[in-house]
Amino acid sequence: MSASAVLARVDQIEAMIGTLRGAPVGTPAPASGQDFSSMLQSSAATASAPTATAATAGTATPALTATSGAGTTLSGADATQYDSLIEAAAQRNGVDPALLKGLIRQESDFNPNAGSGAGAVGLTQLMPGTAAALGVSNPRDPAQSIEGGAKYLRQQLDAFGGDVSKALAAYNAGPGAVQRYGGVPPYAETQNYVQRVTAYAQEYRSQSPTTTTS
Repeated sequence: MSASAVLARVDQIEAMIGTLRGAPVGTPAPASGQDFSSMLQSSAATASAPTATAATAGTATPALTATSGAGTTLSGADATQYDSLIEAAAQRNGVDPALLKGLIRQESDFNPNAGSGAGAVGLTQLMPGTAAALGVSNPRDPAQSIEGGAKYLRQQLDAFGGDVSKALAAYNAGPGAVQRYGGVPPYAETQNYVQRVTAYAQEYRSQSPTTTTS
């Protein structure tokens, strides 16, 4: 086919494309000088580009209100719904209810179904082995999880002479790490954990001046 025939065929194809797009036949080419090949590439790219749907455009992941040890939290959870369970478990195990509540806030943000990739579950994020050793048969049950968490926190307080920072660090990183470093381990996550739980506990104490400390 001669060059003139090729050009004529290109003109015909462009005219058909213009018709399909709603442009009158014979509409001049864009001022940018875009050639036919570029037009085809542009059209293909536009057709393949993802389009936001109502499902993706109208749905957003809730903002996290705390960075839990599990990495899983629920924004907007009711911080008072477990107060009676927390008070009772704290009294039975001789721990500060404000500290226990701060720990729960940091661990799960009061979401009883919270879970971590490592396998920790529930309000106090107990690992399966730890839960079993504490007599917790269902760590997703709020009452059992809170009782188990209070008991485990008491164990760490006893192990580290009542030092709250060390006990919290042991709860987060394990007692072995605290013993190895002689205090809060130099892990950013654990240091942040101790600071947050301590701050939350102080916040809850200010709301309940009669709360006792461990």
